[in-house]
Amino acid sequence: MATMTLSPSPSLSAMANGMIPGGPPLSSPTGSLASRRLTNRMTNRYSVTAMYSLAAEQDIEVEDDLARAQRRLRDLKSRISAQSKKNFVLERDVRYLDSRIALLIQNKIAADEKRQVAETLEELGEEDEGLWPDEKKMGQYANLFFLLQSEPRHVASLCRLVSLSEIDTLLQTVMFTLYGNQYEQREEHLLLTMFQSVLSAQFETTNEFGSLLRANTPVSRMMTTYTRRGPGQSYLKSVLADRINSLIEHKDLNLEINPLKVGRRLCLRGRGVWPVADIFFSPSLFPPQVYEQMIQQIEDDTGSLPPSLPRGVPPEVAAANPDVQAIIVPRLTMLMEIANTFLATIIDSMETVPYGIRWICKQIRSLTRRKYPEASDASICSLIGGFFFLRFINPAVVTPQAYMLVDGVPAKHPRRTLTLIAKMLQNLANKPSYSKEQYMMSLNPFVENNKARMNKFLNSLCEVGDFYESLELDQYMALSKKDLQINITLNELYNTHSLLMQHMDVLSPNDKHHLRILLDELGPAPPQVPRKENRSIELPLYSRWETPIQDLSTALMSDSVTQNDINYMEAKSIFVQLLRSMPHLADKRPIDLPSLAERAATSKDPVLVRRGIKVQNLLSELDQAGVVDRADNYKIMQDEVAAEMVHLGNTKEKVVLETRSLEAVYKTICDHNNYLRSQLEQYKAYLQNVRQTTAKDNKDKGIGGVGVVSVNGKERKEKKAAVLGPYRFTHSQFEKEGIIMESNVPENRRGNIYFNITSPTPGTFIIALHFKGREKPILEMDLKIDDLLEKVSASAGVGAGGQYHNQAMLDLEYVQLNVPKVLGLFNKVSRVGSNRFASLVSPSLPSSPPPFPSLPDLAPIPHALARAS
Repeated sequence: MATMTLSPSPSLSAMANGMIPGGPPLSSPTGSLASRRLTNRMTNRYSVTAMYSLAAEQDIEVEDDLARAQRRLRDLKSRISAQSKKNFVLERDVRYLDSRIALLIQNKIAADEKRQVAETLEELGEEDEGLWPDEKKMGQYANLFFLLQSEPRHVASLCRLVSLSEIDTLLQTVMFTLYGNQYEQREEHLLLTMFQSVLSAQFETTNEFGSLLRANTPVSRMMTTYTRRGPGQSYLKSVLADRINSLIEHKDLNLEINPLKVGRRLCLRGRGVWPVADIFFSPSLFPPQVYEQMIQQIEDDTGSLPPSLPRGVPPEVAAANPDVQAIIVPRLTMLMEIANTFLATIIDSMETVPYGIRWICKQIRSLTRRKYPEASDASICSLIGGFFFLRFINPAVVTPQAYMLVDGVPAKHPRRTLTLIAKMLQNLANKPSYSKEQYMMSLNPFVENNKARMNKFLNSLCEVGDFYESLELDQYMALSKKDLQINITLNELYNTHSLLMQHMDVLSPNDKHHLRILLDELGPAPPQVPRKENRSIELPLYSRWETPIQDLSTALMSDSVTQNDINYMEAKSIFVQLLRSMPHLADKRPIDLPSLAERAATSKDPVLVRRGIKVQNLLSELDQAGVVDRADNYKIMQDEVAAEMVHLGNTKEKVVLETRSLEAVYKTICDHNNYLRSQLEQYKAYLQNVRQTTAKDNKDKGIGGVGVVSVNGKERKEKKAAVLGPYRFTHSQFEKEGIIMESNVPENRRGNIYFNITSPTPGTFIIALHFKGREKPILEMDLKIDDLLEKVSASAGVGAGGQYHNQAMLDLEYVQLNVPKVLGLFNKVSRVGSNRFASLVSPSLPSSPPPFPSLPDLAPIPHALARAS
């Protein structure tokens, strides 16, 4: 592994030589030293101390209650990050299978897609060392991914260049691998820096204000995916779960306001005041068209319709009917009351909105003001609301089960109510002058009454500080870490490599650019590996160059920190650690820093000795540089260390509370993982059922899955499938029926060659090539029906009526078989079974082989798949 050294930037070099960039030498009598110290200390000091405060809090060698609580919290956050990535992968697999399974059943899926389906369902198998990058490649990938992680502009550019079909896989790598530690400040800030670059480019390339952030683009997909990370999911659960669960408890509460979908108990003969139960609770009539039902009821009661009640009226006429209005008006009032409670809950939770989501809102506002200075505040807020509500809040309101906010799918009435509430929030956030759905206009009072309230909230969301200064310090501190690494799969590695190679000329046109150098050395990207070989690896990250962040001000839009800044932060961090290790000294005020360092340096604990000596040296260097003053007993640092200890006094309680909250999040994520796995198992079962149905013309209509049979709507275990075979055929039999297309077996030995066919499970066959007199087969091949269908499809495709244009071959090394005819043979083996088929072939090799059974027409084979649906 390459060794990293921190070479000073120009500002660091100047400081080391006794110069302040743009100022007099430190030894110069010009200027007030005390004033300069205060300037050095107060300018940007408190914003950059945060990272060394965190370093002090997270020291693994401190063994107080706070340290133990924080280690538990860090471990929990790490598990949440890892589990979130697993869930993202599972969700992608479920979506993929859900969209493709119908095509597979109809045998219309493309050959490459069918291969992907098969690979998606394969379990992890034996490792193939040939697919593993060698040591040299691993080092090159370590350099490449360190560069990508520490300089987000490369990934930002790549996200704008890839197609929509490629973006999901790339986003998985970026959000859950490259910056996968969702609770680690450096990675989170680097990811947000990438967002700033992508958003800036989006604003530059969008010509009309009305189309900003509206289309389904890689940028919009990025923003949505970001909200699915751990902090966003934790926020949604803490803010929305109780509110949604209290609503869905009222399963029969019907608040439908669409005049053509309003349901109620019809009792029109009185034409009086409708009972409340008829207005809100109508479980038996949701969602019939109320107007049509009304006139149908009248016609049934009277035998005719009055001229004033024609059939087939448009929605606005139905809405104007007084009977319909009598139902809708109270529902509108209740809907607005519920929506107001949702809005109040969201507004009151502003301080708990994840920093990253608020920071993206801030960037949207800032970019809009720069790009469109004439845009009104309401228009800017509509863009912010489009992100916060449309891509973050509303999906969780409409489908709370997908976000694990509720235990199951809500009943139809509360589900519709949640949809209406989401529409109301979206109309309020997006400030539309009209609604696409006429009936939603009735809810305009909700929009008008909450405009100012919503604008204030959306603007307040943007009021967060920037992180560039602390991020730069994060980057410098990262250089001294020896454990920078990411967990990445081979296919993520190779896919990112491939995308970078495709767009290398745009990303890095200069041959001297670091990215170009690394890509040139890596060469072409390896192909994607099969799913069973797609293992995860721990890839250590380190830089090839000695000054990987010397140009950080360009890469991250921040000025360089000085070496004295770093020394000061480290000294302060060590003092905090010493006080935590010697708590009996922590209550003394003022804190005597030199005495504390001396106590540590002369203690019997080697860890304290090492720290005491180091902090003594740091204090001396800082005193010589004029950053602190020995004459005032290092008062500036003394005050900051004392303030830090006060902060740490409240930290333990915060850590314990955060741990409890995140434990609930982790449980929810694990539950969702189990749910996704069960979905995948159902898809596997269904596809296996398709395979079984393809293999035999199943007359039992009750098969419902692997090992499950449906009987009168109930399930019982299916009997274990009987093994069919082995069935034995001679070389001449296969040759006569045209199954053998080519044979490399010498003529004089063909009489000793025979084939054994066995079906251990429905849809799975083993074909073995034997030589008479030998116990073991010369060659054996395990085949599945859909594998053979894929071969046929890949060879020539399927024409009209399911007929195959050309003939695919199955290579058994010594003979090449006709795949469609092998399919026919397998199909007949499955359908005829052991009883009838045994009469056609002998269990032992006959001296005179019986007539070979005629093979069925091959056209129905693909349609067997369709029958499974």
